[in-house]
Amino acid sequence: MSVTMQKYGELVFNETVMKTRLSQNAYTQLMEIITKENPLDKEIAGEIAHSIKEWAIENGATHFAHWFQPIREGTAEKHYAFISYNEAGELIERLTADQLIQSEPDASSFPSGGIRSTFEARGYTAWDPTSPVFLMEGKTSKTLVIPSVFLSWTGDVLDQKTALLRSKKALNQAGMKIQKLLGNRNAKRIQVWLGIEQEYFLLPKALVENRMDLRICGKTLFGNPAIRGQQMKDHYFGAIKQSVLQFMEDFDQELYRRGIPAKTRHNEVSPNQFEITPLHEEANLALDHNLQLMTLLKDVADRHGFVSLLHEKPFDGVNGSGKHLNWSIGDNTGVNYLEPSASPLRNVTLLMTVVAIMLGVQKYGALLRGAVSDAGNDDRLGASEAPPSIMSVYLGDYLSNMLTEIETLSKISEKKMAEISLGIRQLPSVTKDSSDRNRTSPIAYTGNKFEFRSLGSSQNGSELATLINLMVTEGYDLIYGKLEKMKGDPRVNALMVIKDLLKETKKAHFEGNCYTEEWHKEAAKRGLPNIKDTPVALSLMITPEHTHLFTEYQILSERELQARQYIKYRTYIKSKQIEIGIALNMVAGDVLPAILLQLDRVGRGFESVALTGTPSVILKREIEDLDSLYGQIRSQSDSLEKSLIKIDANDELSTVAASIADLSRIQLIRLRNLVDEAETLVSRDIWPFVGYQEIFASIN
Repeated sequence: MSVTMQKYGELVFNETVMKTRLSQNAYTQLMEIITKENPLDKEIAGEIAHSIKEWAIENGATHFAHWFQPIREGTAEKHYAFISYNEAGELIERLTADQLIQSEPDASSFPSGGIRSTFEARGYTAWDPTSPVFLMEGKTSKTLVIPSVFLSWTGDVLDQKTALLRSKKALNQAGMKIQKLLGNRNAKRIQVWLGIEQEYFLLPKALVENRMDLRICGKTLFGNPAIRGQQMKDHYFGAIKQSVLQFMEDFDQELYRRGIPAKTRHNEVSPNQFEITPLHEEANLALDHNLQLMTLLKDVADRHGFVSLLHEKPFDGVNGSGKHLNWSIGDNTGVNYLEPSASPLRNVTLLMTVVAIMLGVQKYGALLRGAVSDAGNDDRLGASEAPPSIMSVYLGDYLSNMLTEIETLSKISEKKMAEISLGIRQLPSVTKDSSDRNRTSPIAYTGNKFEFRSLGSSQNGSELATLINLMVTEGYDLIYGKLEKMKGDPRVNALMVIKDLLKETKKAHFEGNCYTEEWHKEAAKRGLPNIKDTPVALSLMITPEHTHLFTEYQILSERELQARQYIKYRTYIKSKQIEIGIALNMVAGDVLPAILLQLDRVGRGFESVALTGTPSVILKREIEDLDSLYGQIRSQSDSLEKSLIKIDANDELSTVAASIADLSRIQLIRLRNLVDEAETLVSRDIWPFVGYQEIFASIN
């Protein structure tokens, strides 16, 4: 066994550790909780808590923390020491069942969207046993991390994981009803797997320290395009530089120690851009692992003298970073329902799932756009490296033609069903070379999964995964409702239902180039929403149809949805306010003084030449250009600041968000264009910021 495999999962209370630490009864019950999502029996909770505590302390832990996903990016935690008093008043190390199962952090600083007042600080975290506890390493000690959900004291949902877990439960119920009706006796539980591709940038620390925009916003607000950016695409195909490879090796080892199955590492298209992809895992675990991965990216990068940028568009003129979410569904036997098979039953399920996805995309395109909306991703979506804002599904010619053939059938016999199943069975050999060719589609079937390509690199994928689960749940329920009324072979009946529903999926099905103006015009004719930015997406978030999807399956209440909308508005507004504020600060404190220094240098040169008796026309023109540019930048900066001040914070959030979006899209861009022009006129030794060319040539 390799050293890597010996260390794999050493920081995780995994199944191997459970077997050695727990009694047979406790181990069996805990595995039932994890695999079947049974409720936790408090009778064994004490033994589990004690075993986890002993394992953690033996491995250097001094504290424990419930780790959760607030309704914004990132994670949150509050650390507690294991120490406590015994009855004799002596200090002991303890983790009780109650402490493991539930904690009460101060929740006043976490956004609630008006669910509770700021002075009402009480919130509860509750252990999610389906995601294993793990150890977080500090400089001199470790912390036991307990993956959790986060609720208000009234029971309102304040996190992203709770909705995900509820959507899995709803999908399980809908999927199992269909499988039983179709005669699948082996399936006992529906499972969802995710594979999450994570893109990121690496920059040397010194370069980031030089730029306030990178330090605070994670993106450049100014920057003249590099002479050599990604035009040659040679970075993608080039060898990984030694300094980056050393970082990647260290990063992989840290992921393995935490049981995160990192599979691929490679350069991406943009200079300084890279990607890491783990193997597919159960959805809840995959999302928890991705959040850990993002934190580790920054920690390991820092160790190697780098800064890791997860902003969706750090640099203008080169590709930004996304996070492709690969979604597949199956059951407890390990069968993937999206994998073509020799089994007609499984192939019928594949077609039902494809139709359910397409129905959902057509009906909830605006919600999907909202699930991937934020200030950073608005900078990326629709550009050449990312899908457009119009949500559509790509299936590939082979599967598309098969669905068209099914739609045209007048009836479906046993023989025809066998032919269809045989055709699906041939799909892997077809899709292997062709299914991934349409990189412009937001949602693509790629042989055994659907790839959702619009998620931003800094985003938590839980919201998108929840929505996908719900879309398929509703689609399954629609199909089941039709099937249970029909007599005869349920597999033939299922194909008849699919045949009828295919007529309703055409709007969202598109096989062409999603970047073209022709598709945008066609999408408008089909009635598909083309949502340009986050404020528009959020304004469409709360509609009766959208609310019903969440309330029908008891995922989130209308009040909780409104809270999420409020939090998203506030997050967007604050992000844009910070960007504009930093831009104004950089102009006043760095750009304008640099232009004055250049004016002084050129002016002295002009005077020196004038002493010869022949003033320089070229230097005079340069002085005039610099002076004019100084005035334009000063004027545009003042105008932007005044416009920002004029925005009334007491207006409706939708109005404030739309106003600040316009400022960012129009006035801030005007200011950027002027500053970028100044960069070309000011000497490199005077210009205050490291330029794109230096940044893109910084790693060797």
